Amino acid sequence: MDDPRRKIGHTHPFIAEGGSGVYLPEGYFHLRPGKETVRLGRFTCIPIAEAQPAAAEALEDISEKTCVPVVPLRSLSPRELAQNSGLPQREAELARQRDFDELFFFAGASDKDIQRFQSECQRRKLQLRQHGVLWSLAVGASLPRCIRDLSQLYDRALRSHATRVGVATADRSKDISAACDRTFLLTEKTPEKMTEKTVNENTNTLDQPHRGSIRSIPLHSPDLWERLLEALTARR
Repeated sequence: MDDPRRKIGHTHPFIAEGGSGVYLPEGYFHLRPGKETVRLGRFTCIPIAEAQPAAAEALEDISEKTCVPVVPLRSLSPRELAQNSGLPQREAELARQRDFDELFFFAGASDKDIQRFQSECQRRKLQLRQHGVLWSLAVGASLPRCIRDLSQLYDRALRSHATRVGVATADRSKDISAACDRTFLLTEKTPEKMTEKTVNENTNTLDQPHRGSIRSIPLHSPDLWERLLEALTARR
């Protein structure tokens, strides 16, 4: 994450690898996180998921059990890595440096094979995410838990409750809204306040509770950022 963070001047804590861990820049809060931490590079990390070897082992086991062939990015040479990821070689090398999840792609698997693989991951309660042609698997990742743990650090540092505001597309809205006081759903629909039932229908999360208010904003609106800021300052 260092390269993109430097490019945009981002110096704050962040959550990475789909909710696998919370990364804290050195000395950011000037207080102990209050939870078990590990040192990863230049960051103190609150780990949520199990470390990467557990994900690699789970991926291999599921592939053998379901007879669905997969290719982990770690098994490729630098040249093969660039060819299969579509990234420049340096960026491809950086992309496979993971702390928690395992990046891979399916090798000649049919849609039915992939569905069988997904079902096994769901049965084991593993976190499986798709990134175009690439996929990632993590053991124990939880975006809501990451949000809560990071929010608690801000609350302790500020000595007051900081409102948790989430901005998400439909594929991640259930995780974000479960941990936030307010959520803005980026959608194709008109920018109106949505009921919980409507949001659940849009995101297939009928069994997921929503913590606070949810409002939709058109994803491709040319003034999307202005709409977000206006909605943030408006009455709920």
